[in-house]
Amino acid sequence: MLGRVNHIAIAVPDLAAAISAYRDTLGAVVSAAQALPEHGVTVVFVELPNTKVELLEPLGEGSPITAFLEKSPAGGMHHICYEVADLLAARDQLVASGARVLGNGDPKIGAHGKPVLFLHPKDFFGTLIELEQV
Repeated sequence: MLGRVNHIAIAVPDLAAAISAYRDTLGAVVSAAQALPEHGVTVVFVELPNTKVELLEPLGEGSPITAFLEKSPAGGMHHICYEVADLLAARDQLVASGARVLGNGDPKIGAHGKPVLFLHPKDFFGTLIELEQV
């Protein structure tokens, strides 16, 4: 079911400072910021040869990242995103196996313009998992 790691997401309290650290200190290529109101975040992607790192900060009231940053004010790993060939088939197989899909179970469009779903972290050893159809 799982394909390659698409990205690892890090929640940050200050996106500009995080961009500077990755671009200026680490010498990485960082994408332009993208607001994703449906997900309540603003994101950038750090481009690496084998994957990406997504830096995300809260966008607007009620952002799911706000609660995460209240528990971890300096930021930290938020989720890992795996690619899947067929998101709906993966969802159905996971639900049949007892895994919980967050939200109503319908995919949303993610930062790459592709359908995504999130799986409950309690079902995967404390790790929030995002699945992205490729």
